[in-house]
Amino acid sequence: MSNKVYNYSAGPATLPEQVLDICKKELLDWRGSGISVMEMNHRGENFGEILQDAKQSVKTLLNVPDTHEILFVQGGATAQFSAVPLNLIGKTGKADYIVSGNFSEIAAAEAEKYGKVSIAASTKPFNYTRVPVASDIRLSDNSSYLHYCSNNTVFGTAFSYVPEAGTLPLVCDMSSDIMSKPIDVAKYGLIYAGAQKNMAPAGVTMLILRKDILGNELNITPRQMSYKLFADSDSLLNTPPCWCIYMLGLVMHWVSDNGGVSGMAELKKERSAVIYDVLDNSKFYAPFAEKDSRSDINITFRTPSAEKDSEFVKEAASKGLICLAGHKKAGGLRASLYNAMTIQGAKVLAEFMKEFEVRNV
Repeated sequence: MSNKVYNYSAGPATLPEQVLDICKKELLDWRGSGISVMEMNHRGENFGEILQDAKQSVKTLLNVPDTHEILFVQGGATAQFSAVPLNLIGKTGKADYIVSGNFSEIAAAEAEKYGKVSIAASTKPFNYTRVPVASDIRLSDNSSYLHYCSNNTVFGTAFSYVPEAGTLPLVCDMSSDIMSKPIDVAKYGLIYAGAQKNMAPAGVTMLILRKDILGNELNITPRQMSYKLFADSDSLLNTPPCWCIYMLGLVMHWVSDNGGVSGMAELKKERSAVIYDVLDNSKFYAPFAEKDSRSDINITFRTPSAEKDSEFVKEAASKGLICLAGHKKAGGLRASLYNAMTIQGAKVLAEFMKEFEVRNV
């Protein structure tokens, strides 16, 4: 591939080259059908095969039990900040939220439009440099569910444990770390994830929900946000993002061919260790997240000044290392190492970091 760059974007993120090669070959003619996936009738046999293959691949990789349904919707994880309370808070009118970063804070604020929200734990007073420890979490009485975000893309923190929800349905935004490690799906009432980080191009959002949580939606829930209607229609309530679902299926096969989610977890640790080794042995760079809460996927750090941060981003880009600026709310620098990022990509970045430090101390 010419003009090769390493893309450290937090999302949309880098995709596996093998997957891009397949979609390039199938772009104009999907497997002898004579048409592109982008032209297919979403209720036709060809797309039906694509949809079921994507669902089955997810089910196999994550060992999704029969108690749970896999759905593909639109609107990104952000739409789920509204859809979750619209569909679930109606049981008691109350919900508990763990606030550990930018997106869980937004999710909790959105839920307040539809019911009473209790903050079960928050690390906002610590500037989101860590996630709550398990003993920090306090559940309220008569709540409909407990919500948290497993990996905080903006601040580079992650939960190393699954919060205990008791008898409540546990709801998790896994947009940043879905498919990067094994998970016990049975522990969750609902998992939702925007696909644009580890699964597919932007445009499709995956839900894995326990079937018995359906049926508690508020009367004001729009059709397009009704979990029950999407479940009843097998994700075909309206025209779905066909191309994105097709790509998601290809990526799932790639994950399977490369050791499954256990293999992804091993690679994740190996990649992040390369970068954290530089940070932990540097007097120039300052990691943002506390050590016990560090994300293996979104690594956040700073140089001694905002000016040096900008120089770092500019020089890195000139060498083909792109999208290393931190989120606007956090500043600094961020390297996102999703499943498709190669070990070589981590090593190249680490070498640049060392060289930049030598030239600037």
